This record gives sequence, C-alpha cells and structure tokens, in this order.
Amino acid sequence: MGLDDRKLAVLRAIVEDYVATQEPVGSKALVERHQLGVSPATVRNDMAVLEEEGYIRQPHTSAGRVPTDRGYRLFVDRLSRVKPLSPAERRAIERFLVGAVDLDDVVHRTVRLLAQLTRQVAVVQYPSLARSSVRHLELVPISTTRLMLVMIADTGRVEQRLVELPAPVPADTVTDLRRLVNEKLVGSRLSETPPLVQALVEESAAHLRPAMTTLATVLLETLVERHEERIALAGTANLTRGGLLDFQGSLRPILEALEEEVVMLKLIGEAESTTTRVLIGDENEIDNLRAASVVSTGYGPGATALGGLGVLGPTRMDYPGTIATVRAVARYVGELLAQN
Repeated sequence: MGLDDRKLAVLRAIVEDYVATQEPVGSKALVERHQLGVSPATVRNDMAVLEEEGYIRQPHTSAGRVPTDRGYRLFVDRLSRVKPLSPAERRAIERFLVGAVDLDDVVHRTVRLLAQLTRQVAVVQYPSLARSSVRHLELVPISTTRLMLVMIADTGRVEQRLVELPAPVPADTVTDLRRLVNEKLVGSRLSETPPLVQALVEESAAHLRPAMTTLATVLLETLVERHEERIALAGTANLTRGGLLDFQGSLRPILEALEEEVVMLKLIGEAESTTTRVLIGDENEIDNLRAASVVSTGYGPGATALGGLGVLGPTRMDYPGTIATVRAVARYVGELLAQN
C-alpha cells in the first residue's frame, strides 16, 4: 500500500524528532511540534498504519514510536533534503585541510574533521595504489651494490624499497637506470605497469640488463604486488553518546568490526565513483554492523575515486546533515589532491 502525503509527513516528523531527542515519539508531541494540520487522533491513526506497514515500531509498552530501518530508508530516499553546509562550516573545512603538509597529514586531518563535524566514527582510506599513477621514480645509491627505490604516486603516496644489485654499478649506470625507468613508467596507472616493466628489461642494453632485471623485480613488487591498503579511523568515543536504543543496546559487535581493517576497507574502499552510498541497519552485509548505518563516498581529483571515506553511527542518524558533510569533505579532499 502506498503512503499518502500526510502519512509521509508524519513519518518525516517522527524521524526528525527521534534523531533530535533520542526519545520515542508520541502523537501528542508530534501535533505540538509540527504543523501537521490534523488532530492527535488522526495522527494516531496514521501512526498505526505506519507501524502496520513496518516503517515505525513501539520499543516498549505505553511509549511513543521509533523509526525502523525501513522507515529510515524511506526517509533517506524520499523525504529528506540534503542540508547545505553553512558558509562557516565550508570555511572551517577549507581552513582545516589547506594546512596539510603531506598525504599522511591530509588523511589524518580529514578523518578528524569528519568525526568532529558529524559526531560519528569516521573512516578514511588512503588513496588506493591500485588506482594511482606513477609521478616519479628515484634511485638513491646507498653503496655500489645497493639502491633505494622511491616511488612517488600522483596522490602523493610514497613507497620505498631496497634493491640489492647482483654486482657493483658505477654512478653513471644508476643515472641511466633512473632515466630509463622514468621515461617508461611516469604517468602510467600502477595497475598497467607490468608489461612496461617487462619491456624495460627486454629493451635495455647488455651492460644494463643484470641490474635492470633485479630492479624490475623490485619495481613489480612496489607497483603491483604489494597493495597494502590502509585506513585511518577517528571518533570511536562518539559511539557512546547515543541513547539506550542505539546499536540494539550493545557496542561490542560494532567495536569488533572497527578493529578489523579488512572489514572497514570492504565497507568504504569499494567506492568506485564519487556518488554517496547510505547503508542502513540490516542493509549492511557485515553481521556486526546490522545495528549501524554507514554513509560513504569515493574521493579523488575530478570524477575518479582514488579511495573511500565515510562515517559510521547508529541508525538514529542525522542523515541530511551527515550526507552533506561527507560529500563536502570528499569534494575538498579531491580538490586538494588535484592541486597536489
């Protein structure tokens, strides 16, 4: 059965009041607080229909009603308008992120900012190496048989590896190797480099080949085989701010999920584009998060997502405000990486 506009207005009012007060909502309070234009008796009838349809429930006897996951989903999809951020909030985001000195600093500032603005748990994935491109490769001689390979990605992410050469190499050979690897690989997506690295070995002059073969092995390890995706987390203490009904009364499953980096990466690292995803309660595939909601999006320069970021909190969440904040922070981080 489709809900008419009045019942949808009642549902919106219940969600907004419950999110704001943490208290189950009764018909009398709804009539007092919202201009619904009908009597408490009519509102009670509408609430009975909403309960029957599974959009609200009664947490305990003789109390008001609270939204169900289904009610929140309808609210997010049809009833809520994303709140625009105030100029002051926008300036705060910009100021906070603009001072970042390197990629680590960007990630840590972003995760702290998200947690402060949304008052939820914030998760930020470091830009994924799999989606990055090579900006520069540096070879630093440590001794005649040892080099430090430094790979700088277009996101500012830096990877270092030690290269043990099969025989001593003079400085001018190191210069040649550096020139060749940069000519061949700079600008390429990391995921597309294996055939290029193979070509480096095949195309190198005889006197360079032994060193290039060893270097190629380490290059493949650095560029392709060792994708250690990392995340940063902040605001776990925000989980304790809620009411008794949040997280079905137990924080343990949520805390256990937060400790599993693989779980968190699955949750926010799958963002392929910069569209916002909202998962409410049982929509989460991860069992320990069935009492939580997650708002996430991808971030990166332009429309390319290099990583994911988002927040996790109770299903009793300020969805319009949270969605606006997650989007705005992702956009600023993307702009920052583009300037970088």
